[in-house]
Amino acid sequence: MSAEAPAHAVLQRNGLGILLRVAAMACMAGLAALVKACAERGAPVLEIIFFRNAFAFVPVLLYISRTSSLSILKTSRPGGHATRATVGLVGMVCGFTAVSMLPLTESTALSFAAPLFMTALSAPILKERVGIHRWGAVIVGFIGVLIMIRPDPNHMATLGTVFGLAGALGAAGAMIAIREIGRTEPGPTIVFYFTLAGMLLGLASLPFGGWVIPDMTTLVMLVCTGLVGGTGQLLLTEALRRAPVAVVAPFDYTQLIWACILGYA
Repeated sequence: MSAEAPAHAVLQRNGLGILLRVAAMACMAGLAALVKACAERGAPVLEIIFFRNAFAFVPVLLYISRTSSLSILKTSRPGGHATRATVGLVGMVCGFTAVSMLPLTESTALSFAAPLFMTALSAPILKERVGIHRWGAVIVGFIGVLIMIRPDPNHMATLGTVFGLAGALGAAGAMIAIREIGRTEPGPTIVFYFTLAGMLLGLASLPFGGWVIPDMTTLVMLVCTGLVGGTGQLLLTEALRRAPVAVVAPFDYTQLIWACILGYA
């Protein structure tokens, strides 16, 4: 019984991590659709990033107020947060740029390279055990996605493809960083500092021009990128605090199901 109890606890944590990851993928599918719509209405990527992060503070601070207090924002890992924010924001800028340049199905296909990168990086960086079954799940899932959406290499914009792959690599690096600092830092703390960095990055682009004054419909969609994205980020972070990267990574492919439900794939 004593040996079974820890094993049962691990299964419970992994199961909860998987559920949180699936819910996060629903949010990420909604976010991608919103980013695409905002870009098509003329909003530049860095303006979208500002709104995505500024209004993400609503769910983040609400979650903190319900579960703890602002004292949770005290951290002893500023370097870890800086690394997570840098890698994550590079991935976000590249990923949003790919979404703005490519059809949503193609940018989605490229984003699914992230679980491959995550699984490959989790073993050498995090020292997590990645067995043949987990590798198989990731690879089979990626092949299945490509079969379902059939992206056409002859019609994929080269620059958009490069941004998409760079975004997937950045997202994978961010997830690895979250898993590492999540060993000592609460999820809301990690999300708060990333959100703050993203808002400041977007705001810093304002003096250089390119921002547009959105109409009411676009403004609502921009605000929703923050609400949906912030919620998704909380779910992603909490999933990675509970389960190893190689366990949750294959479930990133459920984003395609949500994208189909939304009518964008």
